[in-house]
Amino acid sequence: MNLTINAVNFEMAEKLEQFIEKKMNRFERHLAGDDKVEIRMSVIKPQTNNNKEVKVRIAGLFAEKTADTFEEGLDACLNALEGQLEKRKNA
Repeated sequence: MNLTINAVNFEMAEKLEQFIEKKMNRFERHLAGDDKVEIRMSVIKPQTNNNKEVKVRIAGLFAEKTADTFEEGLDACLNALEGQLEKRKNA
């Protein structure tokens, strides 16, 4: 898996980066070894509730979610992508 993480409008904390890597390691069973994974996280201005946007692109599939935290957004994206990958696998 080739993982790329982009942070837009904020400085990514090491704790968030570790969370992403941990989640992606668990998600790796759904991927081929050479699949590209792109994660783009951004803060939508102005500061309000649900202002964290997460976009994930994996193996030609895409999910985009907005949440209160980046962790919630990433979880929601990965859940959506897991369903898409299962459908592709069973098709």
